[in-house]
Amino acid sequence: MIRSRSSLVLVTVDCLRADHCGFLGYAHPTTPFLDTLAPESWVFRNAIVAGVPTYYSLPSILASRYPLALGRDVVGLAPDEPTLVSVLKEEGYATACFAAANPYVSRQFGYDHAFDTFRDFFDAESNCTPRSVHPPEDENNLRSRANRKLDQLCHRLGLGPIYAELYFQYCQRLAERTNQPLKSLRPFPTADIIVDHARDWLAARDGQPFFLWLHLMDTHSPYYPMPENAENMGNGSVTPSQARYLNACWNRNDLGSRRLRRRRESVVKLYDAGICWVDTQVARLVEILRQLKSWDNCCFALTADHGEEFLEHDGRYHAPSKLTEELIRVPLVLRIPGAQPRLVNSPFSLLHLAPTVLDALSTPIPNAFYGTSYCRQIEAQEDWHAPALIECIFDCKNPFSLQSRMGSRLLAVRDRQYKLVIDFNRGHEHLFDLETDPNERAPLPQNTAAQTRRGLLKIAHAHVESSLAERNSRLRLDSLLQDVKRSVTSRPPLTTFDGITAPTGACR
Repeated sequence: MIRSRSSLVLVTVDCLRADHCGFLGYAHPTTPFLDTLAPESWVFRNAIVAGVPTYYSLPSILASRYPLALGRDVVGLAPDEPTLVSVLKEEGYATACFAAANPYVSRQFGYDHAFDTFRDFFDAESNCTPRSVHPPEDENNLRSRANRKLDQLCHRLGLGPIYAELYFQYCQRLAERTNQPLKSLRPFPTADIIVDHARDWLAARDGQPFFLWLHLMDTHSPYYPMPENAENMGNGSVTPSQARYLNACWNRNDLGSRRLRRRRESVVKLYDAGICWVDTQVARLVEILRQLKSWDNCCFALTADHGEEFLEHDGRYHAPSKLTEELIRVPLVLRIPGAQPRLVNSPFSLLHLAPTVLDALSTPIPNAFYGTSYCRQIEAQEDWHAPALIECIFDCKNPFSLQSRMGSRLLAVRDRQYKLVIDFNRGHEHLFDLETDPNERAPLPQNTAAQTRRGLLKIAHAHVESSLAERNSRLRLDSLLQDVKRSVTSRPPLTTFDGITAPTGACR
């Protein structure tokens, strides 16, 4: 499509929802730069991830593979698995990745393969670690022991909720005494730091085509945006204590959705401010590419690994317990030099992103890829009806644990109008009409839309069967052996991330 040897920049933004981007209809000014880039790009209104969360999403983006294709006990990329990176590496591209301390986008899960430069910020040079929003407390001191006794007593007396509220307020007052600046509360490297590293790497290139991947975490919880972006989202001047208090409230497991809704609007504004900061830094990255005379011959793609829930279905964050639209529909902007801009309405699984990009770069597509290129259809402005499939292991919140990986499959088949969700854990399936019920509040009765239901069930059945019949046994074995090797070698220190135990990391 475009002359060969063009470079490629891929930006993945953790937790970025499609419906919170201006170029996809959001009313708030979260993406002013991307809004200007969209009219010269391919914009996908229905880009759908292949899995939720990150560890079930990224294999499809990088390796054009369904997340469970190698078996539910395999997480991440297999050693020597063909990927977008390895293909471009073989074509003579310089390759680099800067990932903002997400433990699932790390060497631990094989994402360093084929990169000349790989920084996941889990190294000795790092100096800021993901931390809880609650202040640490010595569990063995007198105050902690007294708190536990009071907690037990209050629960026996039926006063547990009252005690929980009092203890929460007490923890927040303790946290206020630390007087930490907002910047120190951020558990991940911010987008400007990632772009700084990318700038230095790009400046060292000497005419060689390159593939650069940035994974940004500014939209991931806890939500600690830049103060100026928070003001742009209508939050006024947010102090560190206010932001910490909102994040701590939002993270409470003892509150129901009714009480949490009181904080929802303020929390969403913090999230939106994080999107705005990402947009600002993407604009800076593009300006760097322009200054280095690389932009005119550079393919640029921006998308997300999954979305984020804000009580739409009484949940928060992005646990693998549902496949609702706020979690699976993400933005996708693909800017290709010389290509006519297009607005794509048909469902587009991110499984097809790597082959579509390689086709645009006039680069061979590996036979091992599950996805196919849609360049021809997009150029011809043709619609298509192939649905997107999304899968994960229900409630696998700790991919570091083999036992956690071995649960039941959660599978969805989504076309432009309908979505069928099959919950193998509970043994039921629901069909939604997204035109009449975009919020997925009322599954269609079993005796309606029989032909549609039957067709989507047939696709789901074929997918599950092919997951077994077409499994690459070599890649599977290599992955399992890699897991064994990792289990017997030293690992980095551990911390809490998304409510599970994961390697610590830092940023500078």
